[in-house]
Amino acid sequence: MIGPGLPAVIRTKLRNAWTGRVWTGDNPHGTRTGLNGPTGIAAPLAMVAPALVLIPVLGRLPGLVHGGGFDLLAEFIQAAFAPSLDPLVLGSVLKGLGITVGIALLGWAASALLGLALALASSRQVWTSCCGHVWPANLLRRLLALPRSIHELLWGLLLLQVVGLQPAVAIAAIAIPYGALVARVLGDQIDALPTGALAALRCSGVPAPQALLTALGPPLVPGLLSYGGYRLECALRSATLLGVFGLGGLGTELKLCLQSLQFHELWTGLWLLLAVMLLLETGLGGLRRRWLMPRRLGLGSPASGSPRLEPGAAQGSGSGRSLAAWAPAGPGPLPSSPLAPESGAGHRGEGGAPRPDKLGRRGREMVLALVVIMPLLVWLARAMGVHPLGLLHWQPLPNLGGASWASVLALPWPQLVGTTLVLTLLAAGLAVGLAPLLLLVIAPWPWARPLLQLAWALARLWPPPLSALLLLLLLKPGLVTAALALGFHNLGVLGRLLLEASDDYPAPAELALQGAGVGPRLALFYGRFSGLAPSYLAYGAYRADVMVRESVVVGLVGAAGLGTQLLESLSSFAWDQLLALLVVYALLTLVGEDLSDRARRRLLASA
Repeated sequence: MIGPGLPAVIRTKLRNAWTGRVWTGDNPHGTRTGLNGPTGIAAPLAMVAPALVLIPVLGRLPGLVHGGGFDLLAEFIQAAFAPSLDPLVLGSVLKGLGITVGIALLGWAASALLGLALALASSRQVWTSCCGHVWPANLLRRLLALPRSIHELLWGLLLLQVVGLQPAVAIAAIAIPYGALVARVLGDQIDALPTGALAALRCSGVPAPQALLTALGPPLVPGLLSYGGYRLECALRSATLLGVFGLGGLGTELKLCLQSLQFHELWTGLWLLLAVMLLLETGLGGLRRRWLMPRRLGLGSPASGSPRLEPGAAQGSGSGRSLAAWAPAGPGPLPSSPLAPESGAGHRGEGGAPRPDKLGRRGREMVLALVVIMPLLVWLARAMGVHPLGLLHWQPLPNLGGASWASVLALPWPQLVGTTLVLTLLAAGLAVGLAPLLLLVIAPWPWARPLLQLAWALARLWPPPLSALLLLLLLKPGLVTAALALGFHNLGVLGRLLLEASDDYPAPAELALQGAGVGPRLALFYGRFSGLAPSYLAYGAYRADVMVRESVVVGLVGAAGLGTQLLESLSSFAWDQLLALLVVYALLTLVGEDLSDRARRRLLASA
């Protein structure tokens, strides 16, 4: 693979990359990355190794294909180029899209407020400063593990049974698990902040609340806004998913169009939803760069001029949920507060002093954004007829005292849990391994990159249940069909993240390899992927944890896992089985969360 005609230094670099070393400083022999450990797998190879699950998946496909859906699939693809422009269709789609966006915004805002309050209540630093004890924070963190372990779809279906169909159900279904996730991230972020300023203020006699706000508030703002923007993108996808299961919005329209094979109307809704999603992602990305916030998940090296984020030690046990694992560290500049003077070189005057006209610009813009968004949220709530007090009027709850617990124990628990785990592993392998593999495939053809970006955008947009229904046109229901649907959606998420990180990663090593005659694929493989591998695999471990929860949404294709059984128990009002399944699902999710945390910490420590 490493040709003898290459210069000796280049051959040494390629050999080091293959054996898990990186070229540091003037040392061409490299330093161990720690990724190859006892397995001997090189860092870039570890990125594409999960794609090996394609072998068993492709081996099963011939037995799953049926011949009845090829014509329908051709019609589906052709309809993408001729969406319906009928005024009635457009009006219905725009109305559903407005409801979906409204649910996403209101659910996101509620989760942000709830998460911020719970983050302060579960922060060890806050409790230590206020009363000198940390056990209340530890207790609350353990309690918050339950709501975040249950997928928002399950929250929506449960609330639907308890309080009936109303707009507040979908909003609460997003706010509850997202609020617990935000609380976990911000709580870990608060505990990871330096405590020197806080200790100095407390020694000066400043009361605990004022000291906490002054010392920890400004450095927390960049991470809060960056993660909040990421959660807003997720809320839009979750609102679409909830609509697929009858909780209102464009998701309901998309499902009905797909079931009735109205592909032209279906693509009208998809293209409009894609436009909204891309506008949201572009707008949030622009704000992130303008306000010098950390990258969405800190993957890879930031672009020049942005704050440097390096893998930091996770605080305590638990997830840290994607952002807290990438804490500011190292000799580079910490993310500056948006309320502080501008820190970039372009914003400084003579002698390096901050230019007066730039002082507090970001802070004023953020305050203006809050002033604009608050009335918008109030107007949306009134226009959608949201009544939060309606969630307090519960229907009579079932009496579990006479439940048939023998029938609960008779469920095939080993098969249900085992199938769910296999489904998660297959989907995770497809998503994690195919993203870098596809980038390698198109490396020689720059014109193919926009097509790949479009495919990944559609994958993020398309809810897994609808992907499963579309796959049923060609495949029989089962485990492989569910894994393909779940893996396709997460491939879009991971692909976008890897593409952003690859664009931000320094390119000298790749350019040097190309200049030495190495092909574009090998140059990308050794020149960029060697450095990106630890962070990418760490986030892949996090997505695998997310996929455990998401496995419930593809239960409708008969994967025979916990998700399928849970939906069957819910539809038959078997509350005893439903309660037991929720407990098992939560335990399985928490175990997977702990394992993914351990894997992330080990991978990031090797970076």
